[in-house]
Amino acid sequence: HESERRGETFVTRKITRAAARIALGLQEKFYMGNIDSKRDWGHAKDYVEGMWRILQQEQPDDFVLATGVTTTVREFIQLAFQELGIELEFKGKGIAEKAFVKSCKNKLAVKTGQEVMAVDPKYFRPTEVELLIGDATKAKEKLGCTPKYTVQTLAKEMVQEDLKLFQKDLYLKDGGHNILNYGE
Repeated sequence: HESERRGETFVTRKITRAAARIALGLQEKFYMGNIDSKRDWGHAKDYVEGMWRILQQEQPDDFVLATGVTTTVREFIQLAFQELGIELEFKGKGIAEKAFVKSCKNKLAVKTGQEVMAVDPKYFRPTEVELLIGDATKAKEKLGCTPKYTVQTLAKEMVQEDLKLFQKDLYLKDGGHNILNYGE
């Protein structure tokens, strides 16, 4: 379950924060671990509604709340940058993989060819799970739970909130004030 309120150390938020900072010229690039991992990311709003529906049942039971759709970390990176009008191109494989700006539709602080993401082995998890996907069939059938939010909508909301957050930093920086360096 993800949202714009997710902690900045979670991978989705790390990505959306970095995308917003890079677009504003506050950060050059960011580093990731395994971007081939697949996750079943859903919006926290859908899961809160599901929890409420579970609590309305007369008999306690176990349910899985999930979207049933997987997205790779790489695809989420692409979605985050696309929300800003930036198209990425990935080059290399494994620990040599990097993402570069292929094109930019908006007047942002990025240049075509700019490296914005690199894989760094220090971000690989020792017990990495390649695929996480939930089967919410029971929740759908018994509770009527179906996700209202797509991963695209989720990425859009997260990026837009982080863009607002870091526009404040840009304003301060342009005014001659020191700002925190969130980059690596």
